[in-house]
Amino acid sequence: MDAFVCRKRRRIDTSPVSRPADGHGVDGDESTDFKLALLASLHPDLDDSTILETLVASEGSVEHASQALSTSSSISPRKRTAASGVGHQSSLFAYGISSAQPVLAKKTLVKKGKTLYLYTPEDIAANTPCSIIHNFLPSAEADALLQELLEQTPTYTHLEFKLFDRVVKSPHTFAFYVNSLAEVEEQKAQYIYDGQKIEDVRQSTPEMLKASVKVEQAVNAEIERRIREQYSEGKKLKYQSPKPWKPNTAFVNCYDGPQQSVGYHADQLTYLGPRAIIGSLSLGVAREFRVRKVVAEDDEYRKSDGSLADAQGQISIQLPHNSLLVMHAEMQEEWKHSIASAQAIDPHPLAANKRLNITYRCYRAALHPKFTPKCRCEVPTVLRCVTKKKETRGRYMWMCHTHYVPGKDGCSFFQWAEFDEDGEPSWAREST
Repeated sequence: MDAFVCRKRRRIDTSPVSRPADGHGVDGDESTDFKLALLASLHPDLDDSTILETLVASEGSVEHASQALSTSSSISPRKRTAASGVGHQSSLFAYGISSAQPVLAKKTLVKKGKTLYLYTPEDIAANTPCSIIHNFLPSAEADALLQELLEQTPTYTHLEFKLFDRVVKSPHTFAFYVNSLAEVEEQKAQYIYDGQKIEDVRQSTPEMLKASVKVEQAVNAEIERRIREQYSEGKKLKYQSPKPWKPNTAFVNCYDGPQQSVGYHADQLTYLGPRAIIGSLSLGVAREFRVRKVVAEDDEYRKSDGSLADAQGQISIQLPHNSLLVMHAEMQEEWKHSIASAQAIDPHPLAANKRLNITYRCYRAALHPKFTPKCRCEVPTVLRCVTKKKETRGRYMWMCHTHYVPGKDGCSFFQWAEFDEDGEPSWAREST
């Protein structure tokens, strides 16, 4: 299975085999290597990873795998070449595999320290806390939105913050947008990010607002689908809001070139609340988005160096131009995500080497900073979720975050956060 998980080419035994050409009678105790060699001899124009994917999807049956590879009209022969910077987007469903039950949902293929590459919406929805819609906007609208934002990217800034007594700078640039001028002034005056106010708050552009309407409709449809098809008994998660998702803010990130990236992280929940949902629209250069599940502190998952990183492997999702990725309600508390650096990228005709992504978010009215607890620094606190300690995993807490501000030490303020079943804080109930 490592060949599929790691995207490494498996060495195929090319010695003659005395087996029926149609693959009958070889499924019993034959090794995976032998089955792959036989399928490779029957389908010499297909690459190793495609053959292995189809064999896995056929539950080890050479006969069924060969039939799937032979009968699919969508297969186009291609040479076996090394993986490029972007990669070939293969699909298990292109080889006659029914989409009614995604193959990967039966058994996870993610292994400790390995990377699993997923491309189809069905596989992504079945194995990650995300769903994806390709070619989301009409082509002309996507290009207009991209061009509008490209004009502003020269004024985007790097995020600076203090980490372990050092001032560090994010490798990519960003800008923060809200829907109206009144909200711009409110954000500047009252909201706190990483322990301080921000001055550069912008009004969403006309094309951003136009796209926002379609993002809202699509995200709400995906939320309903997720609850219906993925969650237990077709019910929303605890703390997930039952209200329609309505984007009212957006961070726009700009990755200029293959080396600009962002490491594994979870998005702040302070104004989004528990079980937050984010709609991320990618424009320009295609980049690799990775997710990995957070595991509790447990010796079973620790690596040889004692860390928990990659304890259950990671999953890679390609984000092409004009794709909408929905990060669902389990994402921020149970998973972390990143944009990986790349050795090479395929330039985009409009964006050149740039990738822009608009992360549409829904701020909750009850989590306005005028309501949230203040620390001893007299600054509204940040909301975090316990992810690693088994005893308190899943609980939320308010903490001081002024220590992120260069030149400030912060305080040790801590307070457990309490929410009802719909993720509303205690003061929201008291005011009704």
